[in-house]
Amino acid sequence: MGKQRTFQEYRMIDLMILGVILAVCEFLTVKAANSWFPAQPYTVSIVAAVTTIVYMRWGWWGMFHAFLGGTVFCAASGAQLFSYFIYCFGNLFSCLAVPVLLMVGKENARTGWFGMAFPILVLLLMQGGRAVIAMLMGASAAAAAGFFTTDSISMLFTIVVIWIASRLDGIYEDQKHYLLRLSSKEKAEKEGTL
Repeated sequence: MGKQRTFQEYRMIDLMILGVILAVCEFLTVKAANSWFPAQPYTVSIVAAVTTIVYMRWGWWGMFHAFLGGTVFCAASGAQLFSYFIYCFGNLFSCLAVPVLLMVGKENARTGWFGMAFPILVLLLMQGGRAVIAMLMGASAAAAAGFFTTDSISMLFTIVVIWIASRLDGIYEDQKHYLLRLSSKEKAEKEGTL
């Protein structure tokens, strides 16, 4: 029988896998949009969707994915240094959604109406954070408003991804809760077969 992983090992592996998924998908999305639709002012991003899932699964750890998402977006776009500050640190404003999630309760959020409102909150906080950082760096209010308008398609994309994730067992769920639920189910099945 193989060695059992600790909870910390499981968490680190899960966070790395979600980080790779975020980086690859965001890179491909940005490159495809820049190649196929270079004149379009709109962007589509997977960062809010993946970050929302990580916040649900692991809480504050999602901040790393929010920052990573900003880094990948800027790198794939060929952005200048000030854009890295705007996107990386602006995305970190999304962590303000975590206390709300914890107050509502992850399980209540997962199974109730807040489960679909949470990703909207995460994305709005990211967009708002980018706008605030941009204005602190000297951008006008009109330019800062562009972070909401050009990223509007990402709202629909994020809602669809979270809707699908919430229907897959264990994906949009606190992982401690998920592992305990699996363990109790396995225990009940073993007792049922004896």
